[in-house]
Amino acid sequence: MDVIHFPDDPRPARWARPVLALGNFDGVHRGHRKILERVCRVASERGSTAVVMTFDPHPPRVVRPDKAPPVLMTMAQKLEAFHASGLQGAAIVRFTPELSRWNPETFVRAVLVDWLRVAEVWVGANFLFGHDRSGNFSLLRTLGSRHGFKAEKIDPVRYKDFVVSSTRIRRLITEGRVDEAGALLGNQYSVEGHVVRGDQRGRLIGFPTANLCTDNELLPPHGVYATTLTIDGIIRPSVTNVGTRPTVDTSGQTVIETHVFDFDRDLYGAAVRLGFVQRMRDERAFESVDLLKAQIAVDCRRARVLFGHLSL
Repeated sequence: MDVIHFPDDPRPARWARPVLALGNFDGVHRGHRKILERVCRVASERGSTAVVMTFDPHPPRVVRPDKAPPVLMTMAQKLEAFHASGLQGAAIVRFTPELSRWNPETFVRAVLVDWLRVAEVWVGANFLFGHDRSGNFSLLRTLGSRHGFKAEKIDPVRYKDFVVSSTRIRRLITEGRVDEAGALLGNQYSVEGHVVRGDQRGRLIGFPTANLCTDNELLPPHGVYATTLTIDGIIRPSVTNVGTRPTVDTSGQTVIETHVFDFDRDLYGAAVRLGFVQRMRDERAFESVDLLKAQIAVDCRRARVLFGHLSL
């Protein structure tokens, strides 16, 4: 998949009449994937190039930094999801204070027409763009007619009783409802990073852990979770504590510790993906390490039962 950046990179000559998915796509959830799938299908039918456009940084970081929410994905995760969707190109627009002041027509002319020369643009039903989010789908379609491209939209995707949105998924994660968040995403909510050296207390009590250092901004609240850890492409069941380890540590520092079932390998420095499956309990302090060890054993048994009903 080609990846280009505005305004630095030219459009690749091999991009033939791009069919574009346009949006922020934070989380690349079920609703986003419906747009991406439609773009891939339309582009294939027309012999065009399927392309996605997104913004970096997330626009709220620029226009209202004091209220900007944490993002669900790093850009690397987002690009990986785009590639997995079958897209042939990704165009990343550097979102700056200057660009935030462009009116909708300036954005369309400079980015969609002059830079990408799009043939068709697909957006979500609630897509807004331009200064103060003053442009809507109706204006995009009007500008498309003026500049020679089609504009189409996808209706909101519902899951059970909910409209799928990044905002709702973000709220579910912050409430610890990671299983519900995963249902709206269409996959487990995951963070990525590297395993760093810890104090090895877990190994001393019979439950060695991998300590994860991640650039992901959004973690579920402190507690114990049934999780998966993907190592070298292999998904392994695990249990993870997100928290301050009050029984053995008084520093108050939040850490992510994962015990991988039936696995005994030095993971220091390894790149891993941690997927949150289900919240099991709150983090709490125990009166002794022995009581903590007994609770971890219970947590592991419960998680094994859960994984026995899942297909990893």
